[in-house]
Amino acid sequence: MLSMFKKIKKLISKINKESQSITSAAIIIGGLSVASRILGVIRDRVLASQFGAGDILDAYYAAFRLPDLVYNLLILGAVSAGLIPIFTSLLAKHQEKEAWKLINSILNLLSVALLIACGALFALAPLLLPLITPGFTLEKMELAIALSRIMFLSPIFLGLSSIFSSVLQSQRKFFLYSLAPIVYNLGIIFGALFLVKPFGVAGLAWGVVIGAFLHMIIQLLPLFGSDFKYRLDFNWRDRHVMEVFRMMVPRTISLGVSQFNFLIITVVASTLAAGSLSIFTFANNLQNFPLGIFGVSLGIAALPVLSTLAAQKKNQEFVTVVSTTFRQTLFLIVPIAIILYVLRAQIVRVLLGAGRFDWYDTRLTAASLAIFCIGLFAAGAYPLIIRSFYALHDTKTPFYAGLLSMIVNVTALLVFRFVFSFQNWFSFAAAALLRLSDLWGYVDMRVLALPAAMSVSAIFELLLLMILLRNKIGRLDIRRIANSAWRITIASIGGGLTAYFSLRLFDDYVATQTFWGIFSQGLIAGILGLLGYTALGLILKIEEMFIFLTSMKRKLFKSVVIMTDSGVNNGSST
Repeated sequence: MLSMFKKIKKLISKINKESQSITSAAIIIGGLSVASRILGVIRDRVLASQFGAGDILDAYYAAFRLPDLVYNLLILGAVSAGLIPIFTSLLAKHQEKEAWKLINSILNLLSVALLIACGALFALAPLLLPLITPGFTLEKMELAIALSRIMFLSPIFLGLSSIFSSVLQSQRKFFLYSLAPIVYNLGIIFGALFLVKPFGVAGLAWGVVIGAFLHMIIQLLPLFGSDFKYRLDFNWRDRHVMEVFRMMVPRTISLGVSQFNFLIITVVASTLAAGSLSIFTFANNLQNFPLGIFGVSLGIAALPVLSTLAAQKKNQEFVTVVSTTFRQTLFLIVPIAIILYVLRAQIVRVLLGAGRFDWYDTRLTAASLAIFCIGLFAAGAYPLIIRSFYALHDTKTPFYAGLLSMIVNVTALLVFRFVFSFQNWFSFAAAALLRLSDLWGYVDMRVLALPAAMSVSAIFELLLLMILLRNKIGRLDIRRIANSAWRITIASIGGGLTAYFSLRLFDDYVATQTFWGIFSQGLIAGILGLLGYTALGLILKIEEMFIFLTSMKRKLFKSVVIMTDSGVNNGSST
């Protein structure tokens, strides 16, 4: 038994080795994120085909709001804002004993807080959910409450998991960390396929709980091979614990602002046609596909490096990492956004169009996805910029920016909802651009107000945060960012046009009424669009393209860029 344990420990240590650069880390995170996002799409397809965009899925997605509120306020607030930068700083200063004491204290204190919060909200769910879903019928409301009460187990597992993941991220060990979302989605898919029949719709919620439990277990395993030793510490007066709490408070409030946005969206969606919340969620999940692979991956990979540079007071290297990673994010996200806009109908129909998810649901989801594409570049760059503030131990500035963004979001939501309520030139123009002209005046287009408001607020918040970050660190390499941005934009538009004309060309050669016809049409057009983007990128000499191709070549041939004690070699921090 001991021999087997040692073999397992050795295997975990081997597959979960430290990444030596932001690029290599982002490739690991991004590669496994692709698998996770594919499973997420499969999850959504299973849900869409079984239930369609209607009352059951509206209740299911509404049931997430309160558990998500606990997760975002108590968990993300502590981990993303305080724990990783401070834990990383302690390791950089070779204060390992203090670092592990911090982990134990936060683990125990957070566990108690989660148990209290989830228990209280479990009891109060019948009073709170009607406040955020005022448009639901009584039957729909009762279903949402029942599902939400089951889901309150998931923040407890995810809370513990977040502490384990913070250790892995701080040590730049991203493999098992990146596997966690995969097993989470597997749990949800298992619930939808195998638990709905014996337990009814409650099986969906139990699938979420199973996924959260697996998310925790897979990140717990590497700790058996580390220096971590669990102790029942509740040392909340420790100065490092207090520092985490100090940084956590404004971040928690900031996340509360973000969650308030989603609560407002849920409130508004509950008053619209049945299925509106489901359509918004499906479109949001699809836009999160490239965000998770590129934007979030680069942001997560950059945080430990930025935290180390900030701790070492290396401002020039800090600016270089932010600039190069930001430009690499634009290089990856902008062309995806434009091609996603062009292929939106094919993507939605192929990924979700089955069973009870009809053509009407497809067209409204595709239109919502198109609107999300407008702000996709901002949502993609946001994880990097927000983590730049965290690395500097500043969580107050993002809070104030988030507060202003919330005001913009709510204002835009109310304005767009009002505008789309009537037949006017604006709603007609939007319908024409989104290829919904034949439905104009016949369907409830107010659902489009939800992604429109989020896109406007995302762009506003990114621009505001960049201005504030530049003021804080003195410079942001704006000239190089602007130089890359216009080249990337032109090449992306060229790639989008290539994809568009490819679609029209293949209209006469493929049976677009069939799954395989739409799939092949979209796939070929997407590939040609990316090839067009690559060709124009090389012609325009986009620096990030050469860096990306070189990094991929090095990765394929097992050669990595090595992180030195003084920073990142050769500018390949992206």
